[in-house]
Amino acid sequence: MSQHKEIKRVTTHQLLAMKQRGERISMLTAYDYSMAKILDGAGIDVLLVGDSASNVMAGHETTLPITLDQMIYHAASVVRAVGRAFVVVDMPFGSYQGNSSEALRSAIRIMKESGGHGVKLEGGAEIKDSIIRILTAGIPVMGHLGLTPQSIYKFGTYTVRAKEEAEAQKLLDDAKLLEELGCFALVLEKIPSALAKQVAEQLTIPVIGIGAGPEVDGQVLVVHDMLGITQEFKPRFLRRYAELGDLMHQAVTQYIGDVKSRDFPNEKEAY
Repeated sequence: MSQHKEIKRVTTHQLLAMKQRGERISMLTAYDYSMAKILDGAGIDVLLVGDSASNVMAGHETTLPITLDQMIYHAASVVRAVGRAFVVVDMPFGSYQGNSSEALRSAIRIMKESGGHGVKLEGGAEIKDSIIRILTAGIPVMGHLGLTPQSIYKFGTYTVRAKEEAEAQKLLDDAKLLEELGCFALVLEKIPSALAKQVAEQLTIPVIGIGAGPEVDGQVLVVHDMLGITQEFKPRFLRRYAELGDLMHQAVTQYIGDVKSRDFPNEKEAY
């Protein structure tokens, strides 16, 4: 008998229950209707409308340029496709840091205008006030610690975080704080496996990893990376489940050839 329960719609409550019974949570990113429909149909538990859209959809070098309006557009597209998955929307850089009223306004706009089910914010104690304000409005919040790509210019590098004792201790403290504040889940990005395991064991809320080893409660990857659509990005934590980039290249090449040689369209394909 599989541990996978048939769920009509995934909720924060069910994600917590999944952790309690030891069922791993599957999470992928999505940014548009067609892709989200495929992922939801396959039975993914959580869809993250990631600010990684800034990289994979818009071609920016970092996640910083994407705006709140753009995130809402992507999120609304995803929500229209989804029947089962829980949809979390990244709050973009500048929409919540340093001003809790602004954070609340941003989160309310995301929920109202996109129909998403919750928001994700990067950081710990330093964004405590924003998290409290958003939660007070009844909006579910997912935390994000470790490598926080919105702080790329502060770190100056995308290398593994929390290798040193002090940073590891702060991460652990921040994780506990996020749970105490009322976050329903936490993403840990690019941190040592042993530390991620410690966090997952000490928290009752689900801990989702990306480059955080196998001992957490779930995993998330960027969908374009795991499908092999983006091909430049090859971190150690990424497993490519398909080579769709190559497949798409072949299909397009063949289409071009068929058009040039007048093979397409043939008589059956004409009216």
